[in-house]
Parts: sequence; C-alpha cells; structure tokens
Amino acid sequence: MNGRKFTLKNREEILAILGDQDEDLREFEKTAKVQVYVRHHPETESADLTLKGAPAAVEKAVRRLRQTLEGFYAARLAPEEARPPENLPPPDGSLYKSHDGDLIKPRTDNQRKYVEAILANDLVVAVGPAGTGKTYLAAVCALRALRAGEVKRVILTRPIVEAGEKLGYLPGDVSEKVHPYLRPLYDAFYSLLGPEKFRALRSEEVIETVPLAYMRGRTLENAFIILDEAQNTMPEQMKMFLTRMGLGSRMVVTGDVTQIDLREKDRSGLVLAHGILKKVPGVKFVNFTAGDVARHPLVKSILAAYDKWEKAHS
Repeated sequence: MNGRKFTLKNREEILAILGDQDEDLREFEKTAKVQVYVRHHPETESADLTLKGAPAAVEKAVRRLRQTLEGFYAARLAPEEARPPENLPPPDGSLYKSHDGDLIKPRTDNQRKYVEAILANDLVVAVGPAGTGKTYLAAVCALRALRAGEVKRVILTRPIVEAGEKLGYLPGDVSEKVHPYLRPLYDAFYSLLGPEKFRALRSEEVIETVPLAYMRGRTLENAFIILDEAQNTMPEQMKMFLTRMGLGSRMVVTGDVTQIDLREKDRSGLVLAHGILKKVPGVKFVNFTAGDVARHPLVKSILAAYDKWEKAHS
C-alpha cells in the first residue's frame, strides 16, 4: 500500500479537514477510498495524517486535502487570513521564493511536466543534458515539501566515481574526502536558502548529504531523497538506493546518459532503470532535451555542436 503524509498546522486546519472530534474522518476515508491515520500534537495544536491505499487513490486524496484547505483559506474575510497554507503553490504559479527573493517557477513544458510528476508521484526519474534544471527543480520541490511539513528531512546523494585519485589517499576525514563530489548538490540549496540557513539545516541533519555507498542498510521514512548523477550507478546500486524508501518518503533520480563515467557504460543503473521500472505504478519518467537548457544561451549551441560531432563519429 502506498503511504503519504500530510500535516495540518493548526486547530483551524484540523477542524476544516477532520471536523470536531475527527467526526468527518470516516466519511473522507470512505469517499477517497484510503485509510487515514491521525496523530494529534496537543502541544502545538497540529496533526499529522498518514494516508495509505492504492497509489492513485492516495495522490488523489492528497490533492483533495490541499484543495479543501485552499477553499478554507480563500473563504476567510480578513486579508491576513486569506493567505493559502505553505503546502499550496502561490497563485502566480511560482514554486518557491529564493533567499534572494527570486520567484522560482518552471520555464519550459518539460520542466512543468517534471514538477507536476514530482508533486503527483513517489518516484520520479529525470533524464536529460546538463543545465535543464533537473537537480535544481528537485531541490525546490524538496524544500516546498519540507516547509509544508510533508516530509521531515531532505537527503541528497550521488555515486562517487573516482577518477585518478583514490578516496583513501585524499587528505582529511570522510566528510572532507567526499565534499568535492557532493559540492554540486550544495549549489542549488545555497541559492535557495542562503549559505547560513543551509549550513544550519545540515548541522541539524534536516538536510543530509551523503555518498550513495553510505545509504546501504538504511530505511528512509518521511524524507525527500534526491539521487543526482544517477548515470554513474551500477544496477545493483540503483536497486539498493530505490529500496531505501520508507513510508511518507519521495524520491527523485536525475542523470545524463551522455555523461556516463563507468567503464561498462551499458551497465548504467539509470540506463537500465527505464526497462525495469517502466510498468511499475507510481514511477514516472521525464525526459529533457537541449531545448530545456536554462543556463547561458551558449550552452545550447555547445550541446548541439557536440551532438552533431558525436553522430558524425559514431
């Protein structure tokens, strides 16, 4: 059974969704065709809902909860009370407001499909060239989910493919050894949160960065997990990673199949994942193209030139 978590942040939201003494809960379960487990927190007057059932029914129920809260807040007469809760997208279509005040929103059709897939599925696999926003938009969706109380932490990971130097010969402790490999994951969070907030959340382990090899044996519940550079995973590593998912968690896997650093390129876990998982309910694949590149305009021309050269020499 699929499981998703939804947080009611105050007594007003609890009454709007559950009614007095949770009297509306059974009717919601019956019409939504899901099971709902409620954990009340009297000290904060909030509540956590865990929805279980068929994946499609759970996602539909979550959307229904969000729409109910949206209508509840819209019905408030006072302007300060008319704001939607944080787990709803702003009315202008933006997803997140960055540390610098920029409103983040999808720029292309594929980016919009990607965001919609993340919001509606527990596992999304995004494949495409560098600069298409795969990791950045996943980070945005992760922070939205964290801020809305849908997850309790964000976990960032990527495979470490050594090129030249072995980790054992690099200076420093384990954290210092792997820092250069994980640094690309930090960039998006720096711009979204600011370095001080990002460091604070990492210190509190609300945001965790970890090499993929260190994921073995863990079960990750109530987490938003991002696997970056997945083209450099072996099939066994991909299977290990995907089976770390616990209740209330979501995963986003990103990669570029043109940048495989493995010796056996046809054994890339990302390449093989589509054939293995394409018929699994709750898994969504999104493909990006050079037209989705959101970096410097010259990057698109560079990618096109290399594609032409590679085709001519293949």
